[in-house]
Amino acid sequence: MNNRPIFNIEEVNKIIRNRRSQFVAQFKENDPVDEHIILEMLENANWAPTHKLTEPWRFVVFSGEGLHKLAEFQSNLYKERSEKSGKFIAATYNKFRENPLKASHIIAICMKKDLRANLPEMEEVAAVSMAVQNMYLTASAHGLAAYWGTGGPTFWPEAKPFFGLAEEDMLMGFFYVAKPASDRWPEGRRNPISEKVTWIREK
Repeated sequence: MNNRPIFNIEEVNKIIRNRRSQFVAQFKENDPVDEHIILEMLENANWAPTHKLTEPWRFVVFSGEGLHKLAEFQSNLYKERSEKSGKFIAATYNKFRENPLKASHIIAICMKKDLRANLPEMEEVAAVSMAVQNMYLTASAHGLAAYWGTGGPTFWPEAKPFFGLAEEDMLMGFFYVAKPASDRWPEGRRNPISEKVTWIREK
C-alpha cells in the first residue's frame, strides 16, 4: 500500500520563500493570537529532524499575565547584573520590562541535553533550530508577526533555573509572536544561491 503523502510544491516553496521576521515595533498590541494557533506551531516544531530521536527542544510559553512574569524576571535580573558591573542603563531596563508586554505570546527556546545519547552539541542545537523554523513557517502561514531573538537573559547562566534548565542545557532565545499592526507583508531579499554553491560533477 502506497501511503506516501502528496505535497503541493508550489505552496511549500511559497511559504518558505515568504517567511519573514517582524519585530516589536510591527506588532499589533492587545489583540492576542488564538491559542490553537500557538499549539499548532508547537506541534509542528515537534516534527523537526532529530538525531537518535533525542527531541532536545523544550519550550516555555508565556502569555497573558505570564508575560508580566517574564518581563519582571528579565528586567530585575538585568538590574542586578548591571548594578554589580556598574553598567546599568535605564533604557535597557525599560525595554526588558516593556517589550514582552507588546507580544501576544513569547516562547522561550530551550535545548535539553540528553547526556546518554553522547551527541555533539551542534547536532542538538541544529535540531532545536529546525524546530524553531517549523514554528516560523507556521506563524507566517497564519499571517502572524514573529521573530526569534537572543536578547535578554539568553546567555546569562543564572537565568537557566527559571526556565527549568540544568547547567548542561542551553537557553537559545525567545520566539515572539503577535498579530501584525499592518497588512503590508515585509519584502525579502537574498543574494543569488549561485554565489553560495560549488558544484563538483567530475572525479
